[in-house]
Amino acid sequence: MHWAALVLAGLTVASAEEPVVITAGRTRLTMGGEPLTVQLESDGATVAGAHAAGGLLIGDPESLETVRIESVGYNRQGHRVLAVRTASGKRARVTVALTPHQADVTVLPEEPMAVLLRLAPMAPGFGLGDHAVTKRASFDTDITGYREDRFLSGTGLTRLISNFAYYPKQKFAFLVWEPGMKMVRSTAEECAQGSRKAEGEVRFSLFTGSAKEIYAQFLESRNLYGYEVMKPKYEFFGVGWEAFGALAWDTNYKTVAENVGEYRRRGYPLSWMVVGSGFWPRADKRFHETTSFGMYDNNLYPDPKAFIAQFHALGMKYFQGLRTTFIVDGPYSEEGVRNGYFVEEDGKAKVFQFGWPKSPCYFLDWRKPEAVEWFRRLTRKWVEYGVDGFKEDVFGYEKYTLGDDKLDPVNAALMREGLYVMGRNAYLASPADLHRLNDFNYNQQQDRGPVNALAYAYSGFPLVYPDIVGGTFGEGHFDLKVTPKMRAYMKRNAMWAAVHPSMSMGQGPWTFGDPEVEEVLLKAAQVHDRLQPYFYSQAVRFSLDGYPHPMTPLPVAYPGDAQVYGRENERVRGYEWLIGDALLAAPLYGNDYETAQTRDVYLPAGPWMEYDTGVRHEGPLMLKNYAMPVAKTPLFVGGTGVVVEKKGSGLVARVYPVAKEAQVEFIHPDGLSRSVIRVKVGDWKAAEVRGAKAGKVEASWQRHALEFGIVAGENYEVR
Repeated sequence: MHWAALVLAGLTVASAEEPVVITAGRTRLTMGGEPLTVQLESDGATVAGAHAAGGLLIGDPESLETVRIESVGYNRQGHRVLAVRTASGKRARVTVALTPHQADVTVLPEEPMAVLLRLAPMAPGFGLGDHAVTKRASFDTDITGYREDRFLSGTGLTRLISNFAYYPKQKFAFLVWEPGMKMVRSTAEECAQGSRKAEGEVRFSLFTGSAKEIYAQFLESRNLYGYEVMKPKYEFFGVGWEAFGALAWDTNYKTVAENVGEYRRRGYPLSWMVVGSGFWPRADKRFHETTSFGMYDNNLYPDPKAFIAQFHALGMKYFQGLRTTFIVDGPYSEEGVRNGYFVEEDGKAKVFQFGWPKSPCYFLDWRKPEAVEWFRRLTRKWVEYGVDGFKEDVFGYEKYTLGDDKLDPVNAALMREGLYVMGRNAYLASPADLHRLNDFNYNQQQDRGPVNALAYAYSGFPLVYPDIVGGTFGEGHFDLKVTPKMRAYMKRNAMWAAVHPSMSMGQGPWTFGDPEVEEVLLKAAQVHDRLQPYFYSQAVRFSLDGYPHPMTPLPVAYPGDAQVYGRENERVRGYEWLIGDALLAAPLYGNDYETAQTRDVYLPAGPWMEYDTGVRHEGPLMLKNYAMPVAKTPLFVGGTGVVVEKKGSGLVARVYPVAKEAQVEFIHPDGLSRSVIRVKVGDWKAAEVRGAKAGKVEASWQRHALEFGIVAGENYEVR
């Protein structure tokens, strides 16, 4: 049967001469012409323009061909279906579905081939996860000029993968749902994405609307199409400690306990810790991996249950490193091979050579539910000792074309178990409590960190943990010379980390021989700890509506403000973002950390107060050469002015006098309980607080804000 007849068999067939026009609410999608082009409009204005040279291309990835429509019909769901072909005879079926904020274009080629959807160029664009900082001429969150026709994890720093590309000025976002090798282009010539080898249906999504509408639709589709976004857990949003930053691989029950104990004695409010490696039996290389489930070195960790229990007694969560690589002659590998749980090639378990482990290894086949379940059961051998969760850490696979989603099902299974997961690999999904920046060290170009972190937020990964304060000094076994530059680095890096959703400590501040290093790092940790409940509330909100509340880049929050663009780069270093709807983070950071003492800080429209001093400013305003001493908390308060912080053993709402009317919903540390706080104040000098159940609530002015205690389930009004 002719291909066009085959793909449209049983459908109502319409004319292919006229363009296909579909509308949903205010949104209109047009596909037609020869070659076929694609255009998206909203409210009569073009959102994504048609590319004049053709919008859908198929065939060989090095010589793609445009298509024309042969016939048009409807499927049983009422969606439009197009049969298309190239001049050389290649064919595909195209199914189109439209809602008011999303167009899905699903392409099924008649045989495996490349598929590319192309639109007119637009700028600026943002997103792309880790790829935003690889193969770029400079560090910049704006992805204009980006082109990569072999877009896949493993090259350079790329582990957290998202090809979600967002264009705030156009109210548009775009991606192809493809865990395999992709083509991604955002250049002066085109805005295009595609699959390098589609072996079945390949789906494209075009989003339109406000930022909140686009991110909500993206979240709905992520969950619908198998890229689940899961609710994170509270403790990971506090201050942590990573053994790799402090001790490298040379860990044991004494050194870990001593280092953590020293931090706590010095007032550091640690809530979680990671021993990532080195705990497995050392005598035999077959056990030199984190898949030696339930095994510890008898000399270095003689009583692991008691070792972990001491940290639980301090109120800390204890995590270990975890990988889905199995040394070929290691424990459990024979069982995995026998049951077909590893990735296979030519009917046999494939042997890989990753960056770690150094020994040849197998890789868990994430596409087989029975393999994932086996792995989950094995992790319980560690959980029985008291391990609360895992730092997922697969890396060094750049020479292999493994799917970008290779850790998603495993991490999701652990999260469903109630375990904590520090995510390091993912494709579009968020089956983790944190999105960990790929190793960001003291000896790297320092603009990479803030650009990488902001790219995560644009991409749908806003639970940003920016790596250990200072990086991994432990790798050098402390043979680094402490210099004034190193001390300056530690102070700036700590304050930058403090205003992210999570932060952690490594190399002891007391080892730098500088009281100011100790003072600044302790303050940074205490600021972050105080804001932990506020950060966590924003994280849960993200899991519910998709918007990057924990770390909102200014072009997302203020797309119509021309002054927020062109600043998140190594030239301007205007690294700013909103935290929720009341805080603006503006840390002084970048490769000039040693000498810079001021920054140009942009405050969007509305009143803003300096977090430390209460000094007021009225935006929109560019604070030129704004002084940023190393000990200054790089935060401003604006928006709703409602921030919830820790105080003693409870929580307090701090309402700053910046909004006469506001309403926020705070989500408590249990992830479920809510408190609505309403503000309606004409005279702040006469302001009082009432609880819906408790009546009048005691409040007082503390640190430039009206402060009062809150409890789960109670609502409050400031009037």
